[in-house]
Amino acid sequence: MPDRNSRLLRMAAARADFLEYGHQGAAGVPDVLAASWVRSQRAGVDIARPPTDFRDDIDTRSRLVRCAEPVLDQLGNDTTDLPLVIALTDSQARLVQRRDSSSAVGRLLDRVDFAPGYNYAEAKKGTNGVGTVLEAGQAVSVVGPEHFTEELQAFACTGAPVFDPLTGRIEGILDISTLADAWSPLVHTLVKSAAKDIARNLLLDRNQAQQALFETYLRADARSTRQAVFAFANSVFMANAAAQAMFDPVEQLAVREHATFLMARRDRVSETMAFSSGRIIRIRGTRIVSGSDTAGIVVIAEAVTDEASQPRSPAPGAEFDDRVLPRVATAGAATRGLVGDLRRPHVPIASGSSPAWIRACSELRDALAAKAPTIVLGETGTGKFTLLAELFHADHPCGRSVAVDASQLHSGAELTDLDALLGSTREQTLCIVRNIDQASTDGVERIDKLFTTLGSTTAPVTFAATVSDSSLDSDLPFHSLLGHFEVAVTIPPLRCRTEDLTLIVSRVLEEIAPGRRVRLSPAAARTVAQYTWPRNVSQLREALTHALRTRPVGEIQDQDLPNYCQTRSHKILTRIEAAERDAIIAALRDKGGNRVAAATHLGMSRSSLYRKLRSYGISA
Repeated sequence: MPDRNSRLLRMAAARADFLEYGHQGAAGVPDVLAASWVRSQRAGVDIARPPTDFRDDIDTRSRLVRCAEPVLDQLGNDTTDLPLVIALTDSQARLVQRRDSSSAVGRLLDRVDFAPGYNYAEAKKGTNGVGTVLEAGQAVSVVGPEHFTEELQAFACTGAPVFDPLTGRIEGILDISTLADAWSPLVHTLVKSAAKDIARNLLLDRNQAQQALFETYLRADARSTRQAVFAFANSVFMANAAAQAMFDPVEQLAVREHATFLMARRDRVSETMAFSSGRIIRIRGTRIVSGSDTAGIVVIAEAVTDEASQPRSPAPGAEFDDRVLPRVATAGAATRGLVGDLRRPHVPIASGSSPAWIRACSELRDALAAKAPTIVLGETGTGKFTLLAELFHADHPCGRSVAVDASQLHSGAELTDLDALLGSTREQTLCIVRNIDQASTDGVERIDKLFTTLGSTTAPVTFAATVSDSSLDSDLPFHSLLGHFEVAVTIPPLRCRTEDLTLIVSRVLEEIAPGRRVRLSPAAARTVAQYTWPRNVSQLREALTHALRTRPVGEIQDQDLPNYCQTRSHKILTRIEAAERDAIIAALRDKGGNRVAAATHLGMSRSSLYRKLRSYGISA
């Protein structure tokens, strides 16, 4: 707390210097905040009485809101009675949703117009956890005196952008606000994680709508071989051979424009249209409805030969049908771990040359090809889940994969979203239950019923699960589920893939720093090769991300890597010694580097611990 208070005092002094002397007065202020102060000042924001900008035309039923609602519900449940407020804005920094975990904080925020309809763009309100996030394009925490205006300095606000995974555009901002003295750095992590959950929902929603549009189009085309069939969405235009033969490009455009009009209508409308040539056609079809939006429309068009015989108003049953899609709930209270469409772009991991890795990939490919229920074992962070999805989609490019997080299942949990995804599936589908060793007793019962159902279904569905191999010697409840599986595959840890390390580092850097010219120096490469990576690829990714904060481009140096990587052993360790070294590093990490506490945790004397630190070359 003293360190925090002194930091806030330094920021208050820096802000005062900035207001008096300009940019040079902001020495020592983080670049993101200093740049925001400059933008706020140049925009003419009044530090004492910033203007109020209210709009009543915000869309409270937008696709963003629909996809964010299950995440906001879960956040609200997780933060009940905490002194904070959760808010969602659109891409113009206007609040569209607010959830109050604390009515007291909510009342205080009402006084500064932090409510639906109000604009919190940086040019209006100065540096804050909404407008500054939008300008910077990254998660930002603004605490107390870091705000540009005086009225916001009682608060701390942390915001993260919600990106559309396909377009890369910022769709909105997720913000958590509290009082300045109640803020914790953990809020930053919470907001970033929740914003990613909303982005996953956006992806699932879009893919679900597009897939439904394609399926409806194909069915209509199969049933109507001699009729013109069109499919329209914001970025989709499809026409079968009959449609292209019956209508010229100008007429096809007219059909599309009329269909676009029909997409916006939810009442009965005329199903006939006339071209400028006098030709009349009758159209019917199906809207693809997602939430309150029409995501697409499939149209069947046929020429009218006798105009006089056509009804002047729609005949009963002739209007457009609606295909209503299930509500996405990737981060809802009951299906928080459900993730749809694992085919999202990522850096592939399946290639490698180490014998253990090649064997594991081969065994997993064979099991998936045989549609055998498979359990995938390995240490945390070895890529069990990612490899499963990648190999499945390599063999089934048009297949579907869904995942359930076992730790989120309990007796009251519902799997309605999973039922909707699997219930009527026609394509090859893989259901992955992640971390079954983390399931509670109630969760195991739910998973057992799920595996029994999947094992007996006639649909083209198989299932797999991941588990930490260290749990096999435990008495955890998941052991009762092992009877559902026919194949077990073990993924080797990173320390057993020495020959793949250069390739793995290259691909992780490609993933976390796409398009950048970045590489390891020879010294840094030696450090990476000598460290044992107890949390495997996930820890390597964290270490390289840490290094990129210090050196975002160019050659990463040895000193850019985290301190825990700095181990130097002067001998080749046996497997037992390597395991002991990993345990010591883990204990030091868990105890924040406190060697006395680590020795107590490991059950060894301090002198023994110091001797082993020297022997294994552990410097952190």
